[in-house]
Amino acid sequence: MSGAPVTGRLGGKIAIVSGAGQAPGETIGNGKAIAILFARAGAQVLCVDRDQARGQLTVEAITAEGGAATLCVADVSSAEGAATIIAACDAAFGPPDILVNNVGIGDAGDGPAHKASEEAFDRTLRINLKSAWLLTKAVMPGMLTRQRGVIVNISSLASIAGGHQLAYEISKAGMNRLTQSAAVAGASCGVRVNAVTPGLMDTPMAIGGIARMRGIPEEELRAERAARVPMRFMGTGWDTAHAALFLASDEARFITGAILPVDGGASARIG
Repeated sequence: MSGAPVTGRLGGKIAIVSGAGQAPGETIGNGKAIAILFARAGAQVLCVDRDQARGQLTVEAITAEGGAATLCVADVSSAEGAATIIAACDAAFGPPDILVNNVGIGDAGDGPAHKASEEAFDRTLRINLKSAWLLTKAVMPGMLTRQRGVIVNISSLASIAGGHQLAYEISKAGMNRLTQSAAVAGASCGVRVNAVTPGLMDTPMAIGGIARMRGIPEEELRAERAARVPMRFMGTGWDTAHAALFLASDEARFITGAILPVDGGASARIG
């Protein structure tokens, strides 16, 4: 699946995408693909990232296609950072119609329950889960008042399976519960909240980071991961982005509290 041009589905909408930059690599990350695809669909996009250079590359990719985007450099894991993001969105475009919580890290100190370090546990939950809650908390009051809005959380297959990265798995399982709790809170006021759970994906963070950690070539890792997917190939950031676009669009107007697998059948096999 490529990032084919999409037009009109988010026309007139204002979107915040956190983690919109990406690590260097040959493929595209979830956040960058989401930001680009949302802009192609007509949204004005506030690209949020802690790394100015990486975030700016996403903004430039959008504006080069004639889309509307601006960068906000902020720490998404703090209440101050969340407030900065909302203020930046209001100043650049107006109040947000859509929030995509996409920030996620894996920590070298993470591991099975008996090996994960306390530092890795705290850092992973703060960045992966607390950031999503803080931004959700920051945007929901305005959405509830306006009686419209969409939040899409980028979770992970690791939220229901794994055993090797305790902190990461808990952070993503928590994101699923955040999704459904916020969905219930917002439903009567027209605010929808859903999650996408990517599986084994070919993204710079997943492939580059894991290959370096294991000390193996990236192509060897790609082949190994693809063989574990029932469809026998990995997804890409574009697959995550197209799922997020659907959930953010009016086509999904009767969908809230959903946890949508984008994993080539991996979660179906697990059961």
